[in-house]
Amino acid sequence: MSDTSSATAELTLPKDLAAANGMVNVQIDGVWHQFPKGTRMIEACRKVGTIVPHYCYHPKLSSPGNCRMCLVQMGMPPRSAPGQQPQRDENGYEPIGWMPRPVIACANTVSENMGIRTSGELVEKCREGVMEFLLINHPLDCPICDQAGECRLQEHSVEHGRGASRFVDMKVKKPKNVEIGPRIRLDDERCIMCSRCIRFMDEVAGDPVLGFTQRGTHTTLTVHPGRLLDSNYSLNTADICPVGALTSNDFRFQMRVWFLKETPTIDVNCGTGTNITVWARGNTIHRITPRQNDEVNSTWMPDSHRLNFHYIDGEARFTEPLSKVDAQHQAVSWTDALKTAAAKLKAVSPGQIAIIASGRMTNEELYLTKSLAAQIGSPHLSLVPRFAEPDALLIAADRNPNTTGAKLVLETEDPFAKLDSIREGVRSGQIKALIVLGEDLVTDAGFHFSDLANLDFLVQTQILANPTALAADLVLPAAAFAEKRGSMVNLSGRLQRLNRAVEMPGQARDDWEILRELIIALSGENNDIHLIEDVFKAMAEAVPPFSGLTLSKIGHQGTQVLETGYRIPLLANERAAKAAGRING
Repeated sequence: MSDTSSATAELTLPKDLAAANGMVNVQIDGVWHQFPKGTRMIEACRKVGTIVPHYCYHPKLSSPGNCRMCLVQMGMPPRSAPGQQPQRDENGYEPIGWMPRPVIACANTVSENMGIRTSGELVEKCREGVMEFLLINHPLDCPICDQAGECRLQEHSVEHGRGASRFVDMKVKKPKNVEIGPRIRLDDERCIMCSRCIRFMDEVAGDPVLGFTQRGTHTTLTVHPGRLLDSNYSLNTADICPVGALTSNDFRFQMRVWFLKETPTIDVNCGTGTNITVWARGNTIHRITPRQNDEVNSTWMPDSHRLNFHYIDGEARFTEPLSKVDAQHQAVSWTDALKTAAAKLKAVSPGQIAIIASGRMTNEELYLTKSLAAQIGSPHLSLVPRFAEPDALLIAADRNPNTTGAKLVLETEDPFAKLDSIREGVRSGQIKALIVLGEDLVTDAGFHFSDLANLDFLVQTQILANPTALAADLVLPAAAFAEKRGSMVNLSGRLQRLNRAVEMPGQARDDWEILRELIIALSGENNDIHLIEDVFKAMAEAVPPFSGLTLSKIGHQGTQVLETGYRIPLLANERAAKAAGRING
């Protein structure tokens, strides 16, 4: 073989293709891999399925190298003697010379021909030593600790600890059960000084209110003098605390996590559509936590949104259809309720009937709402706008979670446009019947309670008692967001899926089923809609951005169906930090 052909063959070795793609060759536990330049060692290991134990490291935060738990052994090719070419194996890799001391994987990046060992006597003994120091002053209260079942310290002490402590002196006592904010408590005796909470409040929430005080074994987490941990993102610190040092007042001592069922779904408190996990046992929701989606909310969520779920099993829930008889609401069957609704609506001219729907409804419900308006022949259909100040992170100005979906399904650029004319029509008597879907007109839509007395018939689907329900001739109990399935489109154009976490109480029904039954009662004909999937299929045929999709194809991370130009501020901050090399995530 000629020298030219030999050089060509050498250039086609797998290792030589890395540099052309901006990659470097790295050996992890004896196997060669390729990673982008600048990848942290801990992330490189994670990408190949090797989890390096850690506490202080978080991919969405800077890496201070506090805990030292992520120690690995690193190696590089030995330097060749002057005038000598480096030796290479049959694949072109240089032999690795291993360092006699470990390095932390969270703060070091990979480089060409680097070797990483995540196990072995050196690494394991060092981790045992680190774990022993972390446990010196840690209380042995796992049976009563709220973090039990999801505690990194508990898990790693079993996997990487010594198994027995050599410490015989008294443990240092630190503050316990300290209310450092309106929604969060600190048990500082459990803190391992990972500083995750400090960095989150500084780098993500933009409220650097936490810090360490004192030195050495007496170091204590504290709030700055005269301040409280009262940020609307404070509960994220409890999520990322690897031990039980920070806990939520709302969830503290309420339930063991291993009893809870996890349901991935989305938040419905604003147009961002934060991805969440609902934790429930039986038919009760015990907590909501953020779920990672780097295209929507990263791994965070605001406190106000995560705590807005207790109404779901509150005393104000409607659990059976109610019909007004002699100014009093009485329970009726669904059959009678639907017959009454159909008869009353048929007695009114179509032009005198209006429908006020909600931006909190799913795409499927809005599609059936449009079909209901067509069945009645009413031109009066509007949503209720809901706007407030955004917070420059995750909370959007549009507090309706599905305004974008409503524009697509209802085929309008302004789904709120007819609300004023409907309101005036009710006040003037031109509109005689009103169908209200999931909204309280008195509280949110600018109606006065006296306006509703002008109507001949008012029917409302609702989950909670409210002034509109008090005035309604017929109240139909519906489902809360955690009790239904369906889809929504967030402000940035991402189609996302709601999943059912708990069952509806009593005789309450899913909103799409109520709408389907009302359409059948009005038309006198059955349709081919039996499942929520049937509704989505019909909708996908009518709405081009949904074409070819099904509920299952949306997936837990959602699907981008259009570009709206809306940018979520927190994600923009995160991408800037990543581009600057401050975070890995």
